[in-house]
Amino acid sequence: MSETQLADTPLPNTRYWAVKGVMEHTLRESLANEIHARPPPSLTAPCRISFLALTSGERGGQRDRDHVVDLCRRFGVAEPPPAAIFWHVDVGPFRLNWERHNEFSAYWFIRQGAIVHPFRDCVIERVPADWLADLAGELLVATHLELEHQDAPERGNDDLNELFASDNLAASIVAGGSARVWTDFRLQGDGFSRILVRDQNLTPRQAGRLAQRLFEIETYRMMALLGFPLARQVSAQVSDAEAGLAQLTERLSSSEGTSSDPELLDQVTALAAEVERLSAAVNYRFNATRAYHALVQRRFQHLREQRFEGRSTLQEFMDRRLSPAMRTCDSVAERLAILSERVGRAANLLRTRVDVAVSQQNRDLLASMDRRAQIQLRLQETVEGLSVVVLSYYLSSLLGYGFKSLEQAGVPINATLATGLAVPVVVLTIWFGMRRLRSKMLADD
Repeated sequence: MSETQLADTPLPNTRYWAVKGVMEHTLRESLANEIHARPPPSLTAPCRISFLALTSGERGGQRDRDHVVDLCRRFGVAEPPPAAIFWHVDVGPFRLNWERHNEFSAYWFIRQGAIVHPFRDCVIERVPADWLADLAGELLVATHLELEHQDAPERGNDDLNELFASDNLAASIVAGGSARVWTDFRLQGDGFSRILVRDQNLTPRQAGRLAQRLFEIETYRMMALLGFPLARQVSAQVSDAEAGLAQLTERLSSSEGTSSDPELLDQVTALAAEVERLSAAVNYRFNATRAYHALVQRRFQHLREQRFEGRSTLQEFMDRRLSPAMRTCDSVAERLAILSERVGRAANLLRTRVDVAVSQQNRDLLASMDRRAQIQLRLQETVEGLSVVVLSYYLSSLLGYGFKSLEQAGVPINATLATGLAVPVVVLTIWFGMRRLRSKMLADD
C-alpha cells in the first residue's frame, strides 16, 4: 500500500467529516449531547405526577435501564436504546419519564386529566405492582405532585391545611409569577410527600422544568442528607481519636527518656491508620453531600421565588433544617482533616526524637569502636615489639649455631663473640623490616 493510500485509510473507531475530511474526536458527539441529557417533559395543567428516586449505586445504571425495557415490552412501546440515561414514553395508562443519575435513578409517572380530589387516585396506583416491587435499589424519594389549572377554584388556608394534614407549609410564587407552589416536605401516610402547583401562566416546557426542579430539590436534599447520619456516627469516633491524640501528646511532652519512644511511635502509627480509615470511609460521602447541597441551592435560584401570604418560602423553610445538617457534615469533615494533620505532626515529631536518639547511639557506638581500635593498635604495637624480640632471638640462635659450626671446622672465629656482635644487627634489621612492612600495608590500605 502506498503512502497516499495509507494516509487516506481511516483508523478504526475514528469518524471523519464527510465533506472536509477532518478527523472528528471520538467523544465529540457524546459531549455535545450532554447538554441535552435528561430534558424535562412537557406538562399541561391539569396533570398528576408520582415521582420515585431509588439509589442503585454507581454501577446500577444498566440494571435500571433493563427494568425500564421490561416495562416498555409489557405495554408494547418503544424501548430505550443501549447505554441510554433517560427515556420518555407514553405507555397508555400513564407517561413514563426515566432519568439515570450518578448514584440513583428517577422515575416520573405522569397522567393528564382533571383533578377533582388532589392526592387521591394517584398515578402510582396505575403502575404494575410487580414491576414496582422489582425496582432495583433503595427508595429514597417518593413524591406526589399535582399541577392545577389556573381556572381551578382558589384554595384557602383551611383547604391547604387539610390537603397536607398540617398548617406548617412553605409556599412561593415562582417562575416570575407564572406559578404558585405549596409543600411541607413531610411524608404522609402513604409514604409520599406532597407538592401542589397552581399554573398561573406556564408554558408546557416551563411546567416541565418547574416540576423537574422541584423534584431535583427534594432528591438532592435527601442525597445531601445521606452524609448527616454518617457525620453523627463518625463524630464520636473523631472525638475518641482526638482524646487519644491528646493523651499521646501529653506522654510525649512529659517523657524524659527515649526508652518509651518506640511504644509511643507504635501507638501514634496505629492512631494515624485509624484516622486514615475514617477519612477513606467518609470522604466520598461528605464530598457528595457538599456537591448535592450546592445543587439544591442552585435549583432554588432557578425557581426565582417570591414570598406571598406571609408564609416561608421553600428555600427558607428548607434552609432552617438543611443548613445545620450540612454544617455538621462540614464540621466533622474539617475536624477529621485537622486531626489527620495533627497526628501527622505528632508522628513526625516522635520520629525525629527516635532518629535523634538513634543518631546519639550511633555516635556513642562509633566512639566506642574508635577507642577499641586504638587499644587494638596499641596491643598490636606491643605484639610487634615482642615479635621483634622473638624473631631476633631465633635468628641470633641460628647465627650462633652457624658461628659454632665454623669454629669447629677450624675457621679462626670466636663463635660467642660473633654471636654477641650479630645480635644488635639482627634486632635492628628485623625492627626496620617490620616497620617497613607495616608502612607499606598502611600505604596500600
